[in-house]
Amino acid sequence: MSTEPVPGTDEPAVPVRDLVPFRTAVRVWWLVSLQTFGGPAGQIAVMQRTLVDEHRWIGQRRFLHALNYCMLLPGPEAQQLAVYTGWLLNGFRGGLVAGSLFVLPGVVALLALSAVYVAFGDTTAVTALFAGLAPAVLAIVVQAVVRVGRRALAGPALVALAVASFVALSAFGVPFPLVVLGAGVVGWLLHLGAPHLLAARGGHDAADDEPPPLIADDALHTAAPSGRRTVLTLVVGVVVWLLPVVVVVLLTGAGSTLSQQGVFFSGTALVTFGGAYAVLAYVAQRAVETYGWLAPGEMVRGLALAETTPGPLIMVVQFVAFVGAYRAPGGLDPWAAALVAALLTTWVTFVPSFLFIFLGAPYVERLRGNAPLSAALTGITAAVVGVIANLAVYFALHTLFASSSRVSLGVLSLEVPDLASVQPVAVVIALVAAVLVFRLRWSVLRTLGVCAVLGALAGVLGLVG
Repeated sequence: MSTEPVPGTDEPAVPVRDLVPFRTAVRVWWLVSLQTFGGPAGQIAVMQRTLVDEHRWIGQRRFLHALNYCMLLPGPEAQQLAVYTGWLLNGFRGGLVAGSLFVLPGVVALLALSAVYVAFGDTTAVTALFAGLAPAVLAIVVQAVVRVGRRALAGPALVALAVASFVALSAFGVPFPLVVLGAGVVGWLLHLGAPHLLAARGGHDAADDEPPPLIADDALHTAAPSGRRTVLTLVVGVVVWLLPVVVVVLLTGAGSTLSQQGVFFSGTALVTFGGAYAVLAYVAQRAVETYGWLAPGEMVRGLALAETTPGPLIMVVQFVAFVGAYRAPGGLDPWAAALVAALLTTWVTFVPSFLFIFLGAPYVERLRGNAPLSAALTGITAAVVGVIANLAVYFALHTLFASSSRVSLGVLSLEVPDLASVQPVAVVIALVAAVLVFRLRWSVLRTLGVCAVLGALAGVLGLVG
């Protein structure tokens, strides 16, 4: 065990150690990365099950506290949650490994699918292979809603807040940041006027029968943050983030496709509040109408490919960059330009997530004992349950049905499925996954494997494509 000085403070050095053997953590994060299908709802479900329920590395309240902070940030909250948890368990290198492995399988898979798309324009075989994964994710997401809700919703007030968040998102189209902000304000007001409504329920909880987590909910394992370290982290992080863009602009010119993509997606990374769905319409409009990187309709195909690969859904920007640079390489070899564009876009999209966590997490950890802040975050926790449920419904609509439409009645706007477009194969595989997860208690990876085989078999039989 070593000690790490605390720059800029008078506090003594704080012991620094890996709470989990680093090799063990790397192996578990790699396994988690292979299961991150289904957008943030599925990804949070996987981490909830792996880190909180199975390995007991982190407690439920600590997990939700980290998630609440990540929900307030731009960018993929599930990947940021992985960075945060990895940082808690193994320090700086743990956060780097957890966050990098979280996106690595998706980067490789989408690179391959993008190459197939531009070379052949036909991804039917690959889509059939993954056809079983999307329905399987539904069962995993439902399990996440149940587990997180059971432990996070301590009473009727928080249940009502979760329901209100779900309705606001799904029926009234309230922007995600406003839902989160409103939930935080409600939590703070409850703390001022009726703090008993935020108290945990009495009675016996299933978690009482489980061993205590490695990181206790109230324990503090991190050094106090300092101004000097914060400034150093900010400067180094910004340089690391933007240096590749500067190099590309200098080598290819400001008007090249690579430069335009580097600058555009660097800016996009800072405004992606509310997850990928909140920003994809903007990306699609600019990519098609302003820059001409894609033809109309191709964004939907890219989104379909991103849905079938592990990792954050915002990874679809990699597809946009790959296709755009391949078609307008600017004097470079098309394949080389496409590869550089995809990797550059991935870099500028995800590096800020590491920076946000390494900058903010030490302060967020120190604020866990602040009662008003904790009350606000408790309100956000309740909203998170509604957010996950809303994402689950969205995913179900677009997995179990081939088409849907939006019905508007005044301020009310609901997306309803076209019942005639139900996809029997997806329904059957979803039911199989539900039995495996809830009844037989199979692991997520095992369930996904079986459902992927079922999807591939359906493709061979011509049932999907």
